Amino acid sequence: MDKLKLKSNLLLLLTAAIWGFAFVAQRVGIKYVGTFTFNGIRFALGGLSLIPLILFFDCRSKAKIPSDKDNNHNSKKELYLAGLLAGLCLFIAATLQQIGLVETTAGKAAFITGLYIVLVPMLGMFFKHKVGIFTWIGAVTAVVGLYFLSVNENFSLSRGDLFELIGTFFWAVHILLIGYFSRRADALKLSCLQFFVCSFLSLVTAICVEKITLSGIVQASTPILYGGLLSVGVAYTLQVIGQKNANPSHAALILSLETVFAALGGFILLNERLSTMGFIGCILMFSGMIFSQMQSLYKKDYS
Repeated sequence: MDKLKLKSNLLLLLTAAIWGFAFVAQRVGIKYVGTFTFNGIRFALGGLSLIPLILFFDCRSKAKIPSDKDNNHNSKKELYLAGLLAGLCLFIAATLQQIGLVETTAGKAAFITGLYIVLVPMLGMFFKHKVGIFTWIGAVTAVVGLYFLSVNENFSLSRGDLFELIGTFFWAVHILLIGYFSRRADALKLSCLQFFVCSFLSLVTAICVEKITLSGIVQASTPILYGGLLSVGVAYTLQVIGQKNANPSHAALILSLETVFAALGGFILLNERLSTMGFIGCILMFSGMIFSQMQSLYKKDYS
């Protein structure tokens, strides 16, 4: 593995750690503010945190490279399209995740969300990516694990777990969109734009359906700051930068470790416990995530 890919993998690992503990912050935040208010503010903070960096790098690049108006116009159109699509997908995924966290634990939410690692290669078939036997084995193993983790004695999912499961599809689509557009658009600008799109949609919805109070925002300030500056501003940007030089399947595998960090954070900070069946489910789901990536790990990386 060359140094560039190693650096990318380390950035993605740090992303997974920040995201994992963000599940804890989100669980605390929803006690004081609504789903859309929380997401609207934190994604706005994430977008604002990137503006100084964007201005800095823009000034530096203009000083080194003469401006090409035609190329700039085309790149801006692609950037706007990428930001709009990624932001819309992010809005749906983040909304479903936050709603689900009202009725499930941080650890369970993270493990269910982590199923995107199985869906990424499957959805990749639409982009002519091959899906091998290991992916199908991983999918079956993960589904069995989901049963142990989330299905109750009435053979049904809880509402919270169901929201997380639906959101998994949109997280997988988001991974593929970022993997595609991060090679064609400026990473920082793409991150910033998708955050503002997600924030705008969240705040508009919050104004329509939620009661927004200053006291609630103040009480949720610490989770919002963590969610906005670290989970959004730092981690999503590290994801975009890291995926630029990483194999998409490897990226999904590393990012899936957020489930481990979330379960650890829920255990340490929220005193969340898993039953024996739930623990077995987590092991099976994580094994399924690993299985789904085994074939690509033995193949030459593709760019």
